[in-house]
Amino acid sequence: MKTGLKITAFAAAVAATFGTAYGVGKGVDPVTAGEQKTAGHAGGGHAEEAQEAQDGRAGHGTSDAGAAAVPGGLQISERGYTLDLRTRHIAAAGERTELSFAITKDDTGRKVTAYRTEHGKQLHLIVASRDLTVYRHLHPARAADGTWKTPVELPKAGGYRVFADFTPQAEKEGLTLGADLAVAGKYAPRDLPAASRTAGAGDGYEVRLSGGLGAGSASELTLSVARNGKPVTDLQPYLGSYGHLVALRCGDLAYLHVHPNKGKPGPEVSFTATAPSTGTYRLFLDFKHNGTVRTAEFTVHAGKSAGDHPKEHGH
Repeated sequence: MKTGLKITAFAAAVAATFGTAYGVGKGVDPVTAGEQKTAGHAGGGHAEEAQEAQDGRAGHGTSDAGAAAVPGGLQISERGYTLDLRTRHIAAAGERTELSFAITKDDTGRKVTAYRTEHGKQLHLIVASRDLTVYRHLHPARAADGTWKTPVELPKAGGYRVFADFTPQAEKEGLTLGADLAVAGKYAPRDLPAASRTAGAGDGYEVRLSGGLGAGSASELTLSVARNGKPVTDLQPYLGSYGHLVALRCGDLAYLHVHPNKGKPGPEVSFTATAPSTGTYRLFLDFKHNGTVRTAEFTVHAGKSAGDHPKEHGH
């Protein structure tokens, strides 16, 4: 996936606005050419090349060089493409529902049917609650007419944002489009979880975050996976990488999807990122172990420098 903070493949570096690195391109060799059918997803639930990131090009969701760039996911239409979300309301929280949508081109409403494959998939779909306490990373199926569908079950009522991350076959650069989704029912917003250096992922898994997120300057973040206190050194490839990171900026849900730097299958997965502004961000790390994809969630604060952060729990 692709836009938001600028990165160098699970890593890249952005300047002034969110950049993108879905596929990692030349900078990071994928673990596999593509991912086979994956096992279940627990706990929640591409492509500028690294050279472009180094050149300072904006990436997905940006305009031409020299123009102000718009972070990914904030617009429903961009560069002639529109996210046509057919399912805009879900009747009840906890109800299994089929999300239906299409990507259309220009004013004709013609559905796009040809996409580039990025990390084993033609399109990645993220659904996140507005308060950033619910996150789903989905991979919908596309019909021949260009309609995409995927089942989803959202645990609470309220507002959500749907992000479609893709690269049309006719384009060299990908983009991320966003649309609103509402789940009916009594809504009780939650406070954003406190910033912490550790996050659980169920079944004894714990992920520790090292490093800091700097605004306007590149910084390295390292995520270390352990289970029952022991380092996990045999992470499995998931969609061609040992880990995937989605970052959402609190307040407007500007979007970023990055992939890790080239490395071993654990316990550490690292990436380099530059936040476009100071403030609070929510990070969602997907990793695969023992056949199951898990998600670890973090709240982080981007300071003027990588070390300029408020005191965090678990640090």
